[in-house]
Amino acid sequence: MMRKILLGCFFFLCMGLAWAEQDPVAMLQNASDQMMTELRNNHQKVDTDPHFVYDLTRRIVLPYVDVKAMSRLALGRDNWKQASPTQRDEFVKEFTELLIRTYATALAAYTNETIKFQPLRKPIANNKRLQVNSLIYQHGGPAIPVNYRLLLRNGTWKVYDLTVDGVSMIQSFSSQFSSTIAQSGMDGLLSEMNKHGTKF
Repeated sequence: MMRKILLGCFFFLCMGLAWAEQDPVAMLQNASDQMMTELRNNHQKVDTDPHFVYDLTRRIVLPYVDVKAMSRLALGRDNWKQASPTQRDEFVKEFTELLIRTYATALAAYTNETIKFQPLRKPIANNKRLQVNSLIYQHGGPAIPVNYRLLLRNGTWKVYDLTVDGVSMIQSFSSQFSSTIAQSGMDGLLSEMNKHGTKF
C-alpha cells in the first residue's frame, strides 16, 4: 500500500500548473509530461541529492495545494476546533513539512511509470469542487487508480486530497493523528511531528 501511495503522490507532483478557467485534465497531462522530462534529465540529482528533491517538491507542489484545507481535514473537525490558534499554526507548519517529505520520497521512488487521465464526469462550469480520475500504469503490475479532489480557490483549482486505490491520503493521515492525540494530546502530536521531521 505504501508503494501505491508514493506513486500517487508522485503523480500529484505533476500538477504544478494553474488551472483557472482551463481544462484540468489536459493541464494535468501536460504537467505530467513536463515533470517526467525533468526527472529523466536530472535523474542523477534525484538519486543522490536530497536538497534537489526537496526544493523541487516545494517549488512545484505548494503553490497548487490548499495546505490549510488539507491540514484542517487531516487533523479532523473536532481536533481543529479544540486546538488553539497557536497550535493550529504549528500544525499547518509541521503538516506542510510532512507533505513535502512524502512527495520527495515519491519522487525518489519514480521508475518510469506512466499515467492516463480520464475525462471529467461532469462539466467544470458552475462547480466549486471536482474530481479528476487517473490510472497509473506500472511495470509488471495492475494499473493503480488515483483520484484527485480539487476545489476552486480565488479562481484557481487547488488540490485538497487524493485517493490511491480507494484510500484517501487525508483519511490515512487523520487516523494516525487522532490516535496520537488520544494518547498524548495536541501538544504531544506536535512534538512527535517535529521530532520526526527530516531536515534536508
